[in-house]
Amino acid sequence: MKIGLIGLGIMGKPMAKNLLKAGYDLTVNDRSQASVEDVVAAGARYATQQEIGERCDVVLTMLPNSPQVKEVMLAEDGVASHMKPGTVFIDMSSINPVASQEIASMLAEKGVEMLDAPVSGGEPKAIDGTLSFMVGGKQEIFETYKPLLETMGASVVRCGEVGAGNTTKLANQIIVACNIQALAEALTLAQKAGVDPQLVFEAIRGGLAGSTVMNAKAPMMIEGNDKPGFKIDLHIKDLNNALDCAHSVGAPVPMTAEVQEILQWMHNHEGGQKDHSAIAQYYEHLTGLRIGR
Repeated sequence: MKIGLIGLGIMGKPMAKNLLKAGYDLTVNDRSQASVEDVVAAGARYATQQEIGERCDVVLTMLPNSPQVKEVMLAEDGVASHMKPGTVFIDMSSINPVASQEIASMLAEKGVEMLDAPVSGGEPKAIDGTLSFMVGGKQEIFETYKPLLETMGASVVRCGEVGAGNTTKLANQIIVACNIQALAEALTLAQKAGVDPQLVFEAIRGGLAGSTVMNAKAPMMIEGNDKPGFKIDLHIKDLNNALDCAHSVGAPVPMTAEVQEILQWMHNHEGGQKDHSAIAQYYEHLTGLRIGR
């Protein structure tokens, strides 16, 4: 089976390397020559997007948002125009579920099946191959390509038809964002009250408040480490999609709207390329105190 992967960013590059470790025949494409060279050195081949469409049995994308996925796949000379009937497109990007359904509908006219399979876990889990995949698409297509996704993830769950994967990812991103905001507020409270945030973290991490988010992000906030594993600008994109989807279906999401405003403040103050744990810096701006320091 010949695999093509378009998108070698923070997440896509380590995911490509895990595909290679699993022995897959992999061809890649990305705007970053350095990223391409890194993955080619690990055993992949480079090809144009059009060549990937022509040669590969499965095309994977890991791109920022809906417009980029549509451009790559559906442009006049896009990948879809070169794919053969019977081939499969798996979009691992986090995009609007409505866009996933639109892309799937157009691919179906060409005899190409699609799965939307966004991931959660950030760069660390992309590196060690323990991402969580949330998948939408036909049951038989999911079952056929689940082993492929399992080379990159520890959890691969079908959530429904095309679009269900990205709907699930939006729910995930709401929970992550609200957890990070709550964590930043709690550690700020501790700092203002004269209690060591590190000791607060150690005391509560094993209780009901403990979470994967807390374990990953509390140390970053306390150390002042804002190196991106998942950028604020990307989380803004996800929450914009969540708000759009919620407005379309009539779901109330007031907490999402609030944390989105804080993330947008960070973007407007040169924080868009920082890790989303840097939301703590918003509270540091308000209080004049740095968590843990």
